[in-house]
Amino acid sequence: MRFAVIADIHGNHLALEAVLEDIRKQGITDIVNLGDCFSGPLTAGKTADILLGLDAVTVRGNHDRYLIEQAPEAMHASDSVAYAELNERHLDWLRSLPFSTVYQNEAYLCHAAPANDNVYWLESVSPDGHVYLKPLEEIEALVDGVEFPLILCGHSHIPRAVHLSGGRLIVNPGSVGCPAYDDDLPYYHKVEAGHPFASYAILEKRGDSWLPVFRNVAYDHRAMAELAMQKGRAEWASGLATGWLR
Repeated sequence: MRFAVIADIHGNHLALEAVLEDIRKQGITDIVNLGDCFSGPLTAGKTADILLGLDAVTVRGNHDRYLIEQAPEAMHASDSVAYAELNERHLDWLRSLPFSTVYQNEAYLCHAAPANDNVYWLESVSPDGHVYLKPLEEIEALVDGVEFPLILCGHSHIPRAVHLSGGRLIVNPGSVGCPAYDDDLPYYHKVEAGHPFASYAILEKRGDSWLPVFRNVAYDHRAMAELAMQKGRAEWASGLATGWLR
């Protein structure tokens, strides 16, 4: 059994197209998507058209939820600019997405954590803004009741795999379309990939175990950075161009 995992596209259709092409080159036809599909100052409409035509099991991320729960005037800038590009068909698709699901009776899928779509499952943030791997005990406290051998989450944009006691594996594939961002919660912090590539993961079952392979894919990131700058989002432009916020 072998499939691809994508997450956190954030309206970057060029990154998504490059990742999908790389997936095809690996001979993989099955894809799961962990959400946060459209929000960002990029190309939400084009991204939506691609995703709606893709036969991928998808769960809803926190930014996907904001697009269907918040009034446009109350949205954060990244959500509101994406919302303006989406049509009712795109929004209906978001409304149809589940908070979590199970894939092939093997993998539990959610965007962030089983009880909350807006918390990091694998990372913590210190008061001084340092992002670090949670202690195993804290990670396992959030997995209570999820008994599947493979667990997939996104949200932090950090590619990571963590083995749990009992042999279960949690994997975050990283971000397809947003290699760097900052956030105010729970404390102000930055997440920076340090590169501009699109990230995803391939999961392969070997015997009774799952092996993750993390992949980075080059695409025309400068075009997306220029678009973000044109839309007045210098921090997005920096992240897309370099993988750092400067």
